[in-house]
Amino acid sequence: MDVKEAVKRAKQYVAELYEEEGLVNLGLEEIEFDEKAGLWRVTLGFSRPWNTLRNALTRSGRRYSKACVPGCLSQSERRGAFS
Repeated sequence: MDVKEAVKRAKQYVAELYEEEGLVNLGLEEIEFDEKAGLWRVTLGFSRPWNTLRNALTRSGRRYSKACVPGCLSQSERRGAFS
């Protein structure tokens, strides 16, 4: 599985997991391939409706979720994914 597919699957998983909470601003924060485990470690950031700015004096509260997505890459695929 390539890096784009890993991110897509992680986003789908997190969106489904928090479906009832109305996530907004779901986006990629960090990704890493763990060669020993054969996993993509994907960190996604998101906001919930109650964490968004209400006025200039309140702070937003971005939250993070980590997902591990199985997927092995060949050596050439790994080079291409990060170049």
